[in-house]
Amino acid sequence: MEIWINPACSKCRGAVRLLDEEGAQYTVRRYLEDVPTQEEIRAVLERLGLEPWDITRTQEAAAKELGLGEWARDAGARDRWIAALSEHPKLIQRPIITAEDGTAVVARTDEAVRDAMSRR
Repeated sequence: MEIWINPACSKCRGAVRLLDEEGAQYTVRRYLEDVPTQEEIRAVLERLGLEPWDITRTQEAAAKELGLGEWARDAGARDRWIAALSEHPKLIQRPIITAEDGTAVVARTDEAVRDAMSRR
């Protein structure tokens, strides 16, 4: 299991704390420092069963600068969104946990973290 975090994020700190309390085995990826490639983002999206706009923090300053609110949200625009997430990793929703069963969750609640831990 791997968790993508921004240590400055309270939701990320809470998820890590819960993983530790539950004795979970996991690795931490500080995705702002170890930026995911476009292929890694595609793989996580597949595991999540989501589209790139579903995991984009559209209220971030970079999102507004890029004009993401005006971008199409369809198959033709998918690569553009993925490129933006890779070029501006702060736009990626967090934390994301890749579970042992090959799925992933956006773990913004304790319930989502527990769900990820239960996926074996």
